[in-house]
Amino acid sequence: MTLFKGSGVALVTPFDDNNNIDFDELGRLIDFQIENNTDAIIIVGTTGEASTMTDEEQISVIKYTVDRVNKKIPVIAGTGSNDTRHGINLSKMAEEAGADGLLQVTPYYNKTTQDGLKKHFLAIADSVNIPILLYTVPGRTGMGIEPETVKELSAHKNIVGLKDATGDLGYTVKVRSLCDENFAIYSGNDDIITPILSVGGVGVISVLANCAPQETHDLVYSYLNGDIKKSCSLQLKYKKFIDILFRESSPIPVKKALEFMGYKTENLRLPLSSASKETEELLIESMKEVNLL
Repeated sequence: MTLFKGSGVALVTPFDDNNNIDFDELGRLIDFQIENNTDAIIIVGTTGEASTMTDEEQISVIKYTVDRVNKKIPVIAGTGSNDTRHGINLSKMAEEAGADGLLQVTPYYNKTTQDGLKKHFLAIADSVNIPILLYTVPGRTGMGIEPETVKELSAHKNIVGLKDATGDLGYTVKVRSLCDENFAIYSGNDDIITPILSVGGVGVISVLANCAPQETHDLVYSYLNGDIKKSCSLQLKYKKFIDILFRESSPIPVKKALEFMGYKTENLRLPLSSASKETEELLIESMKEVNLL
């Protein structure tokens, strides 16, 4: 099965001035996404600062999001870990909390082999009864999932897709050529959404969509509906803003951008710290250029 087509937002997690989760503001962010045609919500991932949240906090965010979304669109929870046992436990809890699917990043720091990767992902896939998206982002984790490994894993009934944040279209093409056409590939990079769609992708898991949900949805669906020119135009329109969203560690810039849009997202958990003055100025300039301010 395909969990979703189109634009899935990698949603930020708002914190209050005491650094607790701000559920009221989370609700506002979720409503903004649904009202602007986002096709899926991905929570407690990298952009959601899951690495500085307890398991209990992550599950509370999942439960709240599931309730708030109320089955309008899929809710996908990031439950990846570099400890397979922990990944299994967190995935089971996310399933019980009502998540429609799971996003599983490659184990980080204690880098394993491709055989270890297969055993890790299969153990998690065997432990749940909801769909799983693999997530390869070697720039953050220090290792990637080889295309042949993706092919082998895609034979599992619960492993239905891949978030590809390699930034390497050659890799994407190889995965697409090896896997069944029903295996979904999503861009994990906002600056190459249209290129990944052109080689068989079906959508994006997007940081940009936090601020521009309708436009990101339109970028994907214009391509899927055959209007390649419009998709390319939107991709290029947001190029400068996208670059600024990643000039400091994400989600630092996107949380500042959302703050400029009137959301209470200024707080981060250490070791992440506030955006630089230069980044703030560049965000304001680029957001005005694309009518986000």
